[in-house]
Amino acid sequence: MRAIEISAPGGPEVLRPAERDRPRPGPGEVLIQVAAAGVNRPDIFQRMGRYPPPPGVTDIPGLEVSGRVVEIGPPGEPLPAESAAQEGGATPYLARIHDGDRGRVAAWTPVLGDRVCALVSGGGYAEYCVAPAPQCLPVPSGLTDVEAASLPETFFTVWSNVFDRARLRPGESILVQGGAGGIGVAAIQFATAFGCRVFATAGTAEKCAACERLGAERAIDYRREDFAAIVRERTAGRGVDVILDMVGGDYLSRETASLAEDGRLVLINAVGGTRATLDLLTVMTRRLTITGSTLRPRPLVVKAAIARALHDRIWPLVASGAIRPVVYQVFPLDQAAQAHATMERGEHIGKIVLRV
Repeated sequence: MRAIEISAPGGPEVLRPAERDRPRPGPGEVLIQVAAAGVNRPDIFQRMGRYPPPPGVTDIPGLEVSGRVVEIGPPGEPLPAESAAQEGGATPYLARIHDGDRGRVAAWTPVLGDRVCALVSGGGYAEYCVAPAPQCLPVPSGLTDVEAASLPETFFTVWSNVFDRARLRPGESILVQGGAGGIGVAAIQFATAFGCRVFATAGTAEKCAACERLGAERAIDYRREDFAAIVRERTAGRGVDVILDMVGGDYLSRETASLAEDGRLVLINAVGGTRATLDLLTVMTRRLTITGSTLRPRPLVVKAAIARALHDRIWPLVASGAIRPVVYQVFPLDQAAQAHATMERGEHIGKIVLRV
């Protein structure tokens, strides 16, 4: 099969077309003939040598795909719902939003020939990709393969961090840092759909306008404006209930100042630095929670629980058009280097996708 490999750690030019053996699905897995693959910031970190794949995972980059199931592996071990709660998965939040049904949403299982999109730990930049069956979801009605490929990585990330870890509830407020990126456009739409007040930051007037079209009450140009001051002003000094942050670094002190009492800050990246100084008295007196996560190394049982939550709570909103994919640009698979260069320039609004 054709695939894109990382010839050596470095810039976009190290991404090279190559011939690789077609993978075979193991127990509990399916083989997808890939139609499209999403491009994400972790792919860039992997290319640079800063985010290696977990043990046993292919070195081919790519964390989300869409396509058709062409082979099904032997049955895998069953995944009890209770295990997700023990692993810190999606079940506890599902239990709350399902009025006592304890979050046991029936899992969707792919069969031969199904059009699917899937979260994978690697291997997406290729003509064929193996995916755990519980991490596959049906392509929502009316979506193209390219649109479907733009969903899994960002949707899994937003659900697990905003709704699971940060426990955002209808009627609360959230600040989304980097609102024009793939994570940001998903987070804005999710929170808006659940009846939350949404604020977002972005780096240009065009990106701010895009955030507001997606549902943000106020988009803040972080190059010209102080997000902490504007959040305090728009909330009458109260602050927001949740902040989704992918910057880290010196943002943290301003973010804790922007949180309401019992507010929750959830970190999913640290492009601004991994170290920060905090006023611990603010954390204690306002009873703040600071948390974070990475998705790729989490166990299958957790990702399966997130997939069930998305299928039950988000997929109907995608089908209705209340939440929609935002695709900025599509590149052929052999132009993966150009796709990475485009992402690194930071001009995009929404997702960049490879057409396979």
